[in-house]
Amino acid sequence: MKNRITMYNNKLRYKIQYLVLHLLFIGFFANAQSLSGGIEYNEQYRPQIHFTPKKAWMNDPNGLIYFNKTYHMFFQHYPDSTVWGPMHWGHAESKDLVHWVEKPIALYPDNLGYIYSGSAVIDKKNTSGFGKLGKTPLVSIFTHSNPILRKEGQDNYQYQSLAYSLDSGNTWTKYNGNPVLNNPGIKDFRDPKVSWFEQGRKWIMTLATKDRVTFYSSINLKEWHKESEFGNDLGAHGGVWECPDLISFVVNGKKIWVLIVSINPGGPNGGSATQYFVGDFDGHQFSTFDSKTRWVDYGTDNYAGVTFFNTKKRKLFIGWMSNWQYANKVPTTSWRSAMTTTRELSLKKINNEYLLASKPVKEYEQLNLAHSSFKNIDLTDDFDLTKKIKTSIDRSRIQLTSDYLKSFSIILSNDLCEQLILGYNESQNEFYIDRTKSGKIDFEKGFSKRITSPRLVNNNKVDLTLIIDDSSVELFTDDGLTVMTALCFPQKKYNNLKLKSNSNFLINNLDYWSLKSIWNNN
Repeated sequence: MKNRITMYNNKLRYKIQYLVLHLLFIGFFANAQSLSGGIEYNEQYRPQIHFTPKKAWMNDPNGLIYFNKTYHMFFQHYPDSTVWGPMHWGHAESKDLVHWVEKPIALYPDNLGYIYSGSAVIDKKNTSGFGKLGKTPLVSIFTHSNPILRKEGQDNYQYQSLAYSLDSGNTWTKYNGNPVLNNPGIKDFRDPKVSWFEQGRKWIMTLATKDRVTFYSSINLKEWHKESEFGNDLGAHGGVWECPDLISFVVNGKKIWVLIVSINPGGPNGGSATQYFVGDFDGHQFSTFDSKTRWVDYGTDNYAGVTFFNTKKRKLFIGWMSNWQYANKVPTTSWRSAMTTTRELSLKKINNEYLLASKPVKEYEQLNLAHSSFKNIDLTDDFDLTKKIKTSIDRSRIQLTSDYLKSFSIILSNDLCEQLILGYNESQNEFYIDRTKSGKIDFEKGFSKRITSPRLVNNNKVDLTLIIDDSSVELFTDDGLTVMTALCFPQKKYNNLKLKSNSNFLINNLDYWSLKSIWNNN
């Protein structure tokens, strides 16, 4: 009886400490501005073709899952401020990967800690035992991060826990046996991505552990056993590893595995970025084909991206469109952060090397409005697209092809002489995005710079897709092999677009579409 009373008192003490710490955190970090009021979805810088929360802070996508003809996207969310704070799981749903409806918060912090990143699965065989009355359980696997243990200076403040839903993800019940995977004594022990490994008839957890990945297995989602570690001497190690994802592709009849791992800092253009490794996985350990460091996106603003569970052969990926270098400082008001476009991943064999490619999903075509098409454009003279189309370019998609790639640039500008320049530099064999004069840039000293990416193929032909939104550009080249995502904050919307070249660059085809807003306010 005495032990039970002691346990009860300890739990009560931790709950009181947690509540006090939570309130102090809110008081210290919350912005002075009010986050209440109507949601217009048309504030300055509000993306019109990317998901953003109605208000307040958002970061990593979590628990991406497709169930009952609905895509669920959970996300790191702090509803009380526009800067990072005690993490919840926000929730949004979509029927088409393009239009999203924000739902009530799915998971709230509790006496075990804040709700950090994780994943979700469909437990079709009810291995967990959570299913009742024939209902298939959705199970979320997430990191609890305990602020009290962290404040006390302990290293074991992160551990893995479960919650389940029997109503298609609308409401969630936390497992009373949490945590299901305790911390072995390291500070960074988080972001579980769980998938079913059919060959071994077991669940595999891919977990970020300091500066490497650790694989665990389970037959019931509740009891986990360590399988192996990966990455001690491979890949980029400029910062902590986060948000891993293990997926497979079939290329020429052979199953190839790809391990995606985000890193902060240490990206190719500074701050946060996401690397990937290509190799084999046997249910016990992952081994790479080579030791090269490759990047999912060379831009500065695609981080913590993971794929959806239960989309069969389609590998659908969403990333957080920001960078920890300046995420808390970007000049938005009632909300902070957006997600990237939903992208479909593929694996291509180029010169005996497997490379990951990504393109916006075809579902975005439903946003197409006005369309203009041009052929055989000689960029010896500047090509002023704005004068040709006579529509707004602030929300649009451009596609072009050429049989012989030369240096060229695409210039977005406005009446304030702000400009964002994208293009290709032949002498350096690299694509680039230059935002040194792109608009609002003084909120963080590292934001204003020229971002570059090496070209990954050596042929002459090139294709390019550019998606422009109110505060971002996404550049896809060479059939999606080179991708660059970048935020920008013009103080007036860009209303001019020109293409130019000093190298006699000839464009075979150029197509332009203006795009509808996903918020139905056009």
